[in-house]
Amino acid sequence: MDFTLRLLSWYKENKRDLPWRNTSNPYYIWLSEIILQQTRVEQGLPYYHSFVTAFPTLKDLATATEDKVLKLWQGLGYYSRARNLHAAAKTIYFDCNNEFPQNYNDIIKLKGVGPYTAAAIASFAFKEPVAVVDGNVFRVLSRYFGMYEDIAVAKNRNIFQNLANELISKKHPDLFNHAIMDFGATICTPANPKCNSCPFNDNCFAFLKNDITSLPVKTKKIKVKDRFLNYMILQSENEVALQQRTDKDIWQHLYEFPLMETTSLIEENVFEQLSQMYPASTIIKLTKQPIKHKLSHQQLHIDFYLIHTTEFPESLEITRIDELHQFAFPIVIWNFIKDFFKLDKF
Repeated sequence: MDFTLRLLSWYKENKRDLPWRNTSNPYYIWLSEIILQQTRVEQGLPYYHSFVTAFPTLKDLATATEDKVLKLWQGLGYYSRARNLHAAAKTIYFDCNNEFPQNYNDIIKLKGVGPYTAAAIASFAFKEPVAVVDGNVFRVLSRYFGMYEDIAVAKNRNIFQNLANELISKKHPDLFNHAIMDFGATICTPANPKCNSCPFNDNCFAFLKNDITSLPVKTKKIKVKDRFLNYMILQSENEVALQQRTDKDIWQHLYEFPLMETTSLIEENVFEQLSQMYPASTIIKLTKQPIKHKLSHQQLHIDFYLIHTTEFPESLEITRIDELHQFAFPIVIWNFIKDFFKLDKF
């Protein structure tokens, strides 16, 4: 039995029951694929349900405010995904008469949609035989076929794409794509793959050569940048000041407290600068140690300072503490807010 037939046979017996697999609606499929970028299924599933409930149709998403979209996305990270999702929904609804594009070449033109997502939507919704290639697929193909091409190199990724397009079932492209992703996620995993129970172990190059851990080859390393964020909670009785991040940086369009970013963790310097900014105020450091929050390319070191004030700068947005839950915050800030202000019900 060849690779494709064996894979489809495995999937028939072991497929995961996921809600976006029980529909051919391209909107729901697209929504699930955007949510699952950089996100495990277990983490993404409740977000999918929340979005489908809040925005049951593409029109609902397209006509929603960006703040509402970002609030629902809160905690998923990579917020550009949500902004691009919202922008593309508006394009489809307002510019394309609410007609979702029906082939790979048109789908990939949508904002935030790359080759993988376009292939997933085209194959799952419209049965177009174009293969998905993500981390799971790189891993399965490299191990089974003994492919040592570095997947960090763009031209090598095309080699995997071409092979996957040759292997895909022309009759059941959707099932093939679901199958190879599920197989990589549950059997041919990055660490501790289930080789002994794998249906391919009689012909898998990596297993037979005892070279599983070195495949796939990926030599490119991400350089992580340290950033030091000092948030000022300006409070007057039951009101606090907020600002919205507008620069093209992390957390774009999300809300935060007024921020002073420094180049180090030296508390004395921070207190000195804050004292100069708010000379008549009491300043209290709320974090014993900086909260560490890791992003894909950045390590954030976050401190919070409480500053009681009688007047707020005009440039800031003022809100009641019991209304903070209405704003979309980065999850690390929201978790601090809930704990500090005792917002247990949100």
